[in-house]
Order: sequence, then C-alpha cells, then structure tokens
Amino acid sequence: MTAKVDAKKTAKPRAPSRTPSDRRKAEPRRDDDGAATGEAEESASDDEQSEAVDGEPETFEAEGELVDDSESDDVEVEDREPSDEAEPEPEPDAEPANDPGLARFDPLQAYMREVQRHPLLSADEEHKLAVAYTDSKGTDVAVAARLVTANLRLVVKIAYEYRRAYRNMMDLVQEGNIGLMQAVKRYDPYRGVKLSSYAAWWIRAYILRFILNNWRLVKVGTTQAQRKLFFNLNKEKARLTAMGIEPSHAEIAKRLNVAESEVTEMDRRLARADASLDATVNEADGRSTTRLELMPSGNATPDQIAEGSELSTLLQGELETFRKTLTGKDVEIFDKRIVADEPLTLQELGDGFGVSRERVRQLEARLMGKLREHLRSTMGDAVGVGA
Repeated sequence: MTAKVDAKKTAKPRAPSRTPSDRRKAEPRRDDDGAATGEAEESASDDEQSEAVDGEPETFEAEGELVDDSESDDVEVEDREPSDEAEPEPEPDAEPANDPGLARFDPLQAYMREVQRHPLLSADEEHKLAVAYTDSKGTDVAVAARLVTANLRLVVKIAYEYRRAYRNMMDLVQEGNIGLMQAVKRYDPYRGVKLSSYAAWWIRAYILRFILNNWRLVKVGTTQAQRKLFFNLNKEKARLTAMGIEPSHAEIAKRLNVAESEVTEMDRRLARADASLDATVNEADGRSTTRLELMPSGNATPDQIAEGSELSTLLQGELETFRKTLTGKDVEIFDKRIVADEPLTLQELGDGFGVSRERVRQLEARLMGKLREHLRSTMGDAVGVGA
C-alpha cells in the first residue's frame, strides 16, 4: 500500500462499517492536545512492518469501494484534515423552494377552482329558486346569486367553443357571465324550460357580440345583415364548394337572404386585416415612408387654389354685369334672394311686394333662367348654375 491510499482513506472520514480489526487500524490517533491525526501521517516503514506481520496485503474499504495500488493513480486526493466536513452543493437544476416569482399563475385555472366551490342545483331546487325569484319581482338578490353561481360552469363550457375565435378565454367567460345574469333576470319558470337551456342562448349572444365588436379595431359588422355574413359567410362558401357549386357573391346573397353588395363588402373586409397608417411601407435613402404620407391630402393644391380664385373673380364680374341689365322687382330678388349671404324667404319678399309667395317663386325662376343664359353666352360651360 502507498501513502496516497492512506490519504484517500483519511479524506473520507464517514466510511461504512468495517471489521473490528479494520476499524482499529483506521482509528485516528490523537496527540496531547486532543487533535485528530490520520493514517496519512504514518511513515512508510510502519506500513511495511504491518504487511510483514499479517503476511498478506492490507486493503481499506472507502465508501463501499475497494482501493488498491492499481487505482490509486486515477484517484484525486484532496489535501485537507479529516475533521473538515464538505458541505453538499445544491443541484444546478433544482428550483429554489421559496421563490414565488418562478411560479406560473393561470387565471383560468384559479377561476375554475373558485367556480367548483359552488354546488350544482337539482331540477327541483332550481325550479323552486326560480319561482321564488319571479314572485319577488327581481328583488331577491340572494336567490338570483344562487341561480347564477350554480350555472357558472355552463358559461365556461360554452366559452370553450369559441376559444379559436378569440384567444383571451377570461374575456369570453366574463361576457358569458353577463349573459347568464340577463337570462336569470328574464327567465320564466312556468314555461317548462330548464334554466340552463334558456341561459345558453343568452350566453352565446353576449359572447358572439363581444367577438364581433372586438374582432378588429374597426368594427366589421354593424347591421343585422353584416352580422349574419360575419358568422356565416365562410361557412356558406365551404358548404357550396362541398356541393360542387361556385360560391359566387350572388349565390351566397340568395341563400343568406342579403344584398349582393353586402356580401361583396363583407368578403373584402374579412379578406384583409387592419393596417396601421403609421406602419412603414418602404425605406429609401435611409428614410422610412409610412402609409399616412402616401395618402392624398384633403387640402387643395396650389394650382387648384389659383384656378378657383381666378374663376371666382371672373364670375363676380359677370354677375355685376348681369345686374346692370335688371329692372324693377328683379333687382330686389337678385340682391336679396340670389346673391345675398342671408337670403330672404319667398314669403318675406311677397309681403314686401304685396304679392303671394308663389308669384315671387315664378319671378325668381324666370330670373335664374336669364342668368343661366347670360353666363353660358359669356363663360361657356365653365360655370353651372342650378335651377
């Protein structure tokens, strides 16, 4: 045996049980100060002497493994005192025990656990509570709350049917709960229909309305025909295709009893997603261009402003020329009725002339005809004057 093997043994003080002879040989010696010393401090001559006395090589058992000279070169020995105890290192994959930040919170699962705390109602109990709520004329809030909480699981079940249409399940459940409360409020227990069957229609109606209003930022369905097309257009297309019929807009409008223009408009809306005006279209010369910059401006261009100003000047001159040709009542009708900023009514002009309002209307119509002929002869078709 070598000294490295002895050092290996002393580095592992917590060894399994040995025979009395081995335990006696492996027992550390103590000096005068009471400090423990291992077998590593013994000299090689003592090892040779013990081997000569026993007549066979001595082996030591360290943590259940047999250590001999052939394996001693591959064993890494730590040079430290036997009294030092190595602290166990935590595993790298182990999660901290008291770290709530790493725990994932699922609001839907928490809500389901809360819902399951409310027991279901039997048919007789449900009918009695519904009759009691109806007799109280909607004033017994405790009975209404019991009817609502007993059917909360129905809302979750129906909301799951629309989980592909809208990702946030909690929003669907919330809208369905509002529909459930409306169903309890309007339920008639004397019609022989279960509350759950009646409430399912209200729950679906509120969920569908929520999906329709929040499908996009801009509402895609505001009328009854648009709502019908929103939910049935793609289904009708698939059904006609499966039947071997071309799903044209006219055929879909005929089968859904809506206008063909409504089908065309809804098909266009559903085919495209919302586009932001601030989204970048392209980047050229290091400058990004948005859709808003590419849209035509509502303001008039400089050439249009110059054209309108010139035309207004010419028209004003022709009106002054035409006025010089008028006489009598035509002048007052022209000034107070045709070109005035706040024109008088026919009745007011009739009272001033001492004639009926119908007579004033005839005079105005004749005057407008003369003005139209004057402008056509001087300016051509550049200006149109209404009757």
